[in-house]
Amino acid sequence: MKRFLPQLLPKNDPRYKKWKKSLKKRNPPWNKGKTKETDLRVKKISSTMKLKKIDNFKKWRDQQKKKGNIKTNYPPLPKNSKTAELIGLVLGDGNLYQYPRTEQLLISFNSKYPQIIKRAIFLVKNIFDKTPAQGKGSGNCNRIWIYEKHISKRLGIPPGAKKNHDLKIPQWAWESKKLLVSCLIGLYNAEGSYSIHLPTCTYNLGFANNNQTLLKDVHQALKILKYTPHLRKNKVTLRRKNETESFAKLIKFKHYRKATTAR
Repeated sequence: MKRFLPQLLPKNDPRYKKWKKSLKKRNPPWNKGKTKETDLRVKKISSTMKLKKIDNFKKWRDQQKKKGNIKTNYPPLPKNSKTAELIGLVLGDGNLYQYPRTEQLLISFNSKYPQIIKRAIFLVKNIFDKTPAQGKGSGNCNRIWIYEKHISKRLGIPPGAKKNHDLKIPQWAWESKKLLVSCLIGLYNAEGSYSIHLPTCTYNLGFANNNQTLLKDVHQALKILKYTPHLRKNKVTLRRKNETESFAKLIKFKHYRKATTAR
């Protein structure tokens, strides 16, 4: 009797339908849900294939590249206001991770500020043409992320722990006040705070960060915009009422966060 492969039959064939139904009763494969990080057997298979230079997905990957589902070209990012704002967000609340075949851009937010999260999703989608995944971290932490090649090079931000690098506002953002303000919008939405103490008429609009080169850049940017900032160990502040109100309006700070007011 000649054998046949039911999966090759037409989908309206009774034998195909019977075979498809029988799959639901089968036990899942032993490696379902396992990765080389969680299972030694999967790790051994991966190491063996890598050693023998076997690429099971090459044919599929080549097909996806032809269809345009997998990028093959990674041009420089546009040097515009949206990119400057995203870079500000990443310098403040973002992290870049480098892997053997790709990179990850991860940005963390406080769930109290949904408008900032919404804005960040818009920026990432607009700049990378890719909708970021979303997830919840510990406590009130919300995260968005994408995977793609050459993210750090195109953003101009080194991957890895930010404390190990001298972070700076990109050089091209200093070329116009509009780009500089856009970058500051991202930075302050990530690490900014605004407090008002009415009994003493004390105003404080600050940017907090432990990276000294970034603090100095923010301090210099505020001076270029004709403000009088104070540079401290881990913070840059504006203390004059008219300046805090003017700068908060300039960077649309109240659109995303509210000032903490004590009466």
